[in-house]
Amino acid sequence: MSGEEYGCNVMELRNLMDLRSKQALDKIDSTYGGVEGLCRRLKTDPVNGLPNNPAELAKRERAFGKNEIPPAPSKSFLQLVWEALHDVTLIVLIAAAAVSLGLSFYKPPSSQHHDASEEAANWIEGVAILVAVLVVVMVTALNDWTKERQFRGLQSKIETEHRFSVIRGGEAHDVVVNELVVGDIGRVKYGDLLPADGILIQSNDLKIDESSLTGESDLIRKSSDADPMLLSGTHAMEGSGRFVITAVGLNSRTGIIMALLGASSTKPETNGTHENGEANGVTLSNGNGVCSKSSSSPSPPAEDEKISKSVLQIKLSNLAIQIGYIGSVVALATVIILIVRFCISEYMIAKQPVKAEDLNHLVNYIIIGVTVLVIAVPEGLPLAITLALTYSVKKMMLDNNLVRHLDACETMGNATTICSDKTGTLTTNRMTAVQSYINGTFNKQVQPVGLDATTKDLIIEGICVNSGYSSNTVEPTTPGGQRMQVGNKTECALLGLVLDLGTNFNDVRATHPEESLFKVYTFNSSRKSMMTVIQLENGGYRVYAKGASEHILARSTFMLGAGGRLESFGKDQLARMTREVIEPMASDGLRTIGLSYKDFVPAGKKEKENEEEFTAAINWEDEELVRNGMTAIAVIGIQDPVRPEVPAAIAKVQNAGITVRMVTGDNINTARSIATSCGILKPGEDFLALESSEFNARIRDEKGNVDQNKLDKIWPKLRVLARAQPTDKYILVKGIIDSKCSKNREVVAVTGDGTNDAPALKKADVGFAMGIAGTDVAKEASDIILTDDNFTSIVKAVMWGRNVYDSIAKFLQFQLTVNVVAVTIAFVGACAISDSPLKAVQMLWVNLIMDTLASLALATEMPTEELLKRKPYGRTKSLISRTMVKNIVGHAVYQLVILFFLLFWGTKLAFLDLPPTDPNSHLPTAHYTIIFNAFVMMTLCNEINARKIHGERNIFSGLLSNPIFCIIWVITLVAQVQPTSILINGEYDAPSSASLGGGGVKGEGGLSTSSPSRPGQLLWLLGLTRLQTQMRVVRAFQSATNSSSHPSSLTTSTAERLRASYRRVQVAKQLEQRGSNVLASGSVFNAGPEKSPSGLSIDVKNAKGYDV
Repeated sequence: MSGEEYGCNVMELRNLMDLRSKQALDKIDSTYGGVEGLCRRLKTDPVNGLPNNPAELAKRERAFGKNEIPPAPSKSFLQLVWEALHDVTLIVLIAAAAVSLGLSFYKPPSSQHHDASEEAANWIEGVAILVAVLVVVMVTALNDWTKERQFRGLQSKIETEHRFSVIRGGEAHDVVVNELVVGDIGRVKYGDLLPADGILIQSNDLKIDESSLTGESDLIRKSSDADPMLLSGTHAMEGSGRFVITAVGLNSRTGIIMALLGASSTKPETNGTHENGEANGVTLSNGNGVCSKSSSSPSPPAEDEKISKSVLQIKLSNLAIQIGYIGSVVALATVIILIVRFCISEYMIAKQPVKAEDLNHLVNYIIIGVTVLVIAVPEGLPLAITLALTYSVKKMMLDNNLVRHLDACETMGNATTICSDKTGTLTTNRMTAVQSYINGTFNKQVQPVGLDATTKDLIIEGICVNSGYSSNTVEPTTPGGQRMQVGNKTECALLGLVLDLGTNFNDVRATHPEESLFKVYTFNSSRKSMMTVIQLENGGYRVYAKGASEHILARSTFMLGAGGRLESFGKDQLARMTREVIEPMASDGLRTIGLSYKDFVPAGKKEKENEEEFTAAINWEDEELVRNGMTAIAVIGIQDPVRPEVPAAIAKVQNAGITVRMVTGDNINTARSIATSCGILKPGEDFLALESSEFNARIRDEKGNVDQNKLDKIWPKLRVLARAQPTDKYILVKGIIDSKCSKNREVVAVTGDGTNDAPALKKADVGFAMGIAGTDVAKEASDIILTDDNFTSIVKAVMWGRNVYDSIAKFLQFQLTVNVVAVTIAFVGACAISDSPLKAVQMLWVNLIMDTLASLALATEMPTEELLKRKPYGRTKSLISRTMVKNIVGHAVYQLVILFFLLFWGTKLAFLDLPPTDPNSHLPTAHYTIIFNAFVMMTLCNEINARKIHGERNIFSGLLSNPIFCIIWVITLVAQVQPTSILINGEYDAPSSASLGGGGVKGEGGLSTSSPSRPGQLLWLLGLTRLQTQMRVVRAFQSATNSSSHPSSLTTSTAERLRASYRRVQVAKQLEQRGSNVLASGSVFNAGPEKSPSGLSIDVKNAKGYDV
């Protein structure tokens, strides 16, 4: 289906949206007979919209497409594996493993220092390196794959929460943008991001920002009789309107551009929560809906730049590079020293000729150097960062923080300043009219007293008509419940006053439907008011206005006094009203809203003094003419109570060393009252509360430019900025960030909900947008969305941010200790004994444990209130604190002392019973095994120590509160002890007799030993024999217990089996003891062949002292 049954197809509508202004109007009029004719073809009602019928909506989706742009394909798991293999260190390891494997198939001439049986197993080391590399690659790729899936889920959640208002079945519905269909009647208002293309039906002073598509910075005025074309990806910056949707998804302007970007093979980015494309200055993001970056938001490169400037990531990147350089130098020095030492000892001192087997030494030295490099490079840092951030992001969603940019997590932990809005963030955003000044009477109760009938009608009609028709107040369904407020909360409070006056505002709106309104001047930051023009029966016009009381009264020349009498209103009356009405209301923490009106009448029909005659057409674009000379009706005091939990939350933040500043559009008295209630301002403290005009006068020079030096004298004491313009918030945020008057530089977080807050949200280190009251523009510019619009969620974000920072610092403290110890022991061992006590496979195992498991264990610590009891780190403070340095050095020195003692004097300890290590032999030994296990065990203990980085005495505090850490630690311990310490550490026991002497060794029975088995294999077999005989004893007792005889008696057959089993146990014990003695003396015991109980050939019949 292509839409033919609807009278127009997809391509026809798509081509229609290519037209602009008069050309578009001519096309619509000539082809469709106007917008109404187009609606008839699309079988939709321009007033009531489409029927709310799922079958009809699905039919339109099939005909015109779904309103979504398929996201760029994510990287497959194999692609991520291939990318992980590009790591330089892993490439070096793979090369070393390949060389090792290649040499394992080469049989060098016999040497007294090599075990023939070992040569058959030389391939194990190369394969083990490859296996370890494979594990690291798989872990990295799996983590990246999981992270990408999580980001896709986050982006999907963000986009499915993007809803748009449409009319279906005559009722307004907020639907998810990807459920919009062609023919829907959409309702656009100030701050909306247009999700589809459409044509205007009716508008009220609608201005659109099309800079994201055209690059034009000026706002474009849209109207049904001038330029009715609305394009997806643009933003409504002023006004409101209704439009019919004509193109969705890939057929919309956004979809067409995204399709072009896909055709140009633009690689989707995977380091953020969404993919960005860029062409000809167009910046858009795709997902399960159509959306675009805000015009006030920087393009993707700027976003990437912001991410690259993350406080923690800069420090970590520099640290990783420095450590990598140091490791490379030490590794190269190790290889050079080993090669030079070998050449001098072999060729110059021993005068040995160059042999083919010497190449094996070279490979061993390179592997030792690679080992040093592997343990020096902190490969676990990226993994630790990713795990900490992704873990925190998922947990923060449960705390009403929807994170859009990962770096915002840890940056919030460094925040030193929070610039917060008042309405909705610090307050409940449930506005209620509680006081009023009407007809010369100051009413401190909800119901006004002595209200004149004419004044009452003007108040009711003015409020009902001069407010967004999407704002609604619904009476509670249960007795004693609160009214439900939908839309603008200030307007809802005024509509509640209308209900209190005994009038249903819907009846008034039915008399004046939205399309009958002559003109609407919507609220914006420059007007500070909203005006609506309606036509009167006498051919004139009435303008209703509402807004900030100071602005409304300043524009008024008349006022309705007692009994509705018209009174003149001048500067003296304005001063009295300010002193006696506005300031007392503001001191009670109320927002004051002024109501006024103005009548334009044709010439000759003027009846009242406050009416204004007109002879020619009124220039409605001259707002000064329209809004001056009004008649003030009333001043309403609206209360927005402080959230009960906010004062305690602000106290927590202040104790954590973070300064809270309130930036609001309310007047100074209201702002000061709310700030005092919240605890931002405290009596007796030397802090500033300024209005916008005074703030700008103090920070600007003679030319009107912002002077950073002047600003630096203001912002440290500034706590409240009232009557703030959006530019004021941006100047304050930028000034604090750029300031260098504080020791560690400031890190600033900002909250915002309006479209004009976007520049400040973007400039801030962390921008918080309101998930409920916030506009789409604000959300697009933000880093974190507060899904509950509550300041307490910001406190939780601070806790999580500090927890992320500390988690990474904990892992860093742990990792650097491992690196220092391992590099030192490997370097000293290689230089002192021509061999590294820690083999490449062993260190790969350590890296696997420490990089993966330790990062997961340390990254999953839950935040605690203790995090809010210390000061923030700031922007420039070093990542590694003095306490961390002490811990790293202390633990490293302790471990090195133990390891060097075992390395140089371990063989002299009687209780270890270790044979002397041949310095010229490169064979694995029990000596090195003990060093490796001691190193790992001390590292595991240090993992517990690393949980504390602030000098805490009790390292076990809170240990059991993190079950993930405990489980991982136990798993690591078990994996290290057995069988890993045998399979990984390369302990193959002592050399065989053949390699030591070439001939046989006389056993105690005088028999020659000639078995090719190694002692290690013999001990394994003896152990298996012992285990099987013990199992036979158990089964013998079980069979005796289950027999029909008395439990304490034995049958003949059972007794014989038991005696035989007992003799086997005794034989196994004596053989095991004798084998240990032989190992200690450097010889090998081997007797004649006899079948052991396990079926293995062990000759024991000639051994002395054995009773068989």
